[in-house]
Formats: sequence, structure tokens, C-alpha cells
Amino acid sequence: MMRKWIQCLFAVIGGILGLEWSTSIGQPLFTFIESITGIQIVGQSYWMMLVGFLVFYGVGAWAADYGLKLIQRGEEWITRIPITDLAAGILGMSAGLLVTLILLTPFEQAGLFSPFLHVVLTAMIGFVGYRLGYAKREEFIGLLSKNRTSRERAALGEAKGFEEHKILDTSVIIDGRIADICKTGFIEGTLVIPEFVLEELQHIADSSDLLKRNRGRRGLDILNKIQKELDVKVLIYEGDFEEISEVDSKLVKLAKVLQGKVITNDFNLNKVCELQGVSVLNINDLANAVKPVVLPGEEILVQVIKDGKEHGQGVAYLDDGTMIVVEGGREFIGTTLEVMVTSVLQTSAGRMIFAKPKLLEKAL
Repeated sequence: MMRKWIQCLFAVIGGILGLEWSTSIGQPLFTFIESITGIQIVGQSYWMMLVGFLVFYGVGAWAADYGLKLIQRGEEWITRIPITDLAAGILGMSAGLLVTLILLTPFEQAGLFSPFLHVVLTAMIGFVGYRLGYAKREEFIGLLSKNRTSRERAALGEAKGFEEHKILDTSVIIDGRIADICKTGFIEGTLVIPEFVLEELQHIADSSDLLKRNRGRRGLDILNKIQKELDVKVLIYEGDFEEISEVDSKLVKLAKVLQGKVITNDFNLNKVCELQGVSVLNINDLANAVKPVVLPGEEILVQVIKDGKEHGQGVAYLDDGTMIVVEGGREFIGTTLEVMVTSVLQTSAGRMIFAKPKLLEKAL
């Protein structure tokens, strides 16, 4: 339907132009035809209008197809751009056009610039402004978030407490414990799931390796559970940092832009965030913090299941996975016995407990 309307519009324009050109172009043309054929042509203006109508109607078909394709491509391009990036670009372009208006208008009024040159310079400076605004979009978003007024915060539901953005990385999504933590209500604020993290999850889920494929699908299932089953705010961040290739670096950059915190269980990402001044919540640190506290001198019942690294050592585990190194426990492998805790070592990898069999303690 749109194609027909464009053709009709072109045909009307062609008819009007043919009528206007009937004197300047049509009269010499019809005079030449009459001299060759010897036939007197009546209603030359109407003939020119008809020719213009038909020619432009045919041209309108091509223009409609090409124009609609351009419009469709433009719509697809705009829908792929996050609204924040588009707003930053438009703001930069507006600033460029304002500068053009202030600087070039006096020169044009003085006759130093032609209107055509004015249009060209305006387009160039406007485009440069758009590119600068788009390049500075992260700083623009950060500035807006810093300058929120108390009324805006109240409208966003922040009067009861500022809702921080908690940004999830790929490892913590695949781990799955974040869903259980959210279910308990210990995580406040908005969970942010970047689109580039979703792309990485999808890439893992499509892997030819069975283990990776299962991990990726598990991560997607966890996200689906968080969105549909849990009472927690979830935000899909559609922006991307094209100049950065690594996902971890993008997460750090996003945390700075949103002034949020990164939730992870990746030790290396944890260190990078600390070095760059980004707040980080490590699931492993939380798990270690809520493990039962065991003090030296306490007696616990364990089952020795394997050899230790040193001679004569045995290794046992608590229900929460904490490793217990039993001195002289090698001879008790496969048996359950009471041990006395001698020391507790806290490391970045977790908590390690050293103990010795209570039977040996009694013998001494």
C-alpha cells in the first residue's frame, strides 16, 4: 500500500513539473516533432503533463522500493542501538548544531558564506557532535546517575534506600548459587545481566564440548529461574563496549558506569575489580563466611577418605565441603573417628582445618 502511495505522489509531482515545463521544454520539442511529421499537435501542455505523469509514475516504483528498503534498514539499525547510546549521540549532535548556529550565522549574514557552504558545514559539525556524544556515552550516563535529585530517587523507589546495581558475571550464573541467595532475600537492589554476558552464555551452551554445553544450559536455566520464579528486579543491559574485547574488562567498565557492584566467584576478576576500585561481591567469600566456626580444641566426628600430601596424613571433609587434614590419619582411611582440632587456616581458596585423632590424644 505504501508503495502505491509513493508512486501516486511521484506521478502528481511529475504531472505538475510537466505542466510547468510545457513552455520551456515542451514548446521547442513539439515544434521539432511538427516539423518532422507535419502534424499539428493540439493541447501541448496536457501532453507534457501526461508524459511527466507517466515518467514519474515509473520512477516512483523504483524510488518506493529503494526508499522502503532504506527505511527498513534504518529501523533495524535504530532498534539495535541502546536508548542511552542514542540519547547521548543526539545530545552531542544537538550541541554541534547549536555551536554551528552561533558561529556560522554571523558569517552568512555578512555574506562571507554561501547558503550551500553553510549547510555543508552544519552537517559536518552535527555529525562530529554525534560521534563525540556517542563516544562519551559512558561518562554521560555516569554523570546523570550522580546528579539524580532526591525527587527522582523517590520516583524510582529509592526513598526507602538506594537500590544498587548488582552485575552478574558468567561464572556466578553458571555456578547457580546466586539463585538460592536471591531467594533468601539477602541480595538487595537490581540484578543487572549484561547482554554480552548472555552472548557468552549462549556461545558456551552451543559448544560442541558436552561439559561446556551443559554448563551453558545450566546458566540459562538459572537466569530463567531468577526472572520468573524469584521476587527480584532484573535488568538486561543492552549496551556494549565495542572498544573492549574481554568480557571481564567490560564488566569492570559497566560497574564504573552504573556505580554498581560485580557479583562473581572468579578469583582473577575479584582481584581486577579490587585493583580498579570496583566493589565486588564474591560468592565464595560468602560461602566461607557462613561455614560453621570450628575452634582449636573442639572435637568432631569425621570419616577419613584418602591420603594427604604429607606422610601419614589423612583427609576428611565436613558436610559443607571444608577439608580436614588429619595428622596420622592415614591408617584410619575408610573409618569414622573422632578428631581434635589443632588449628584452622583461612585462605583465599577456603578454610582448611588441621586435626589429630582423639585416640592418639588419649594415648599421650
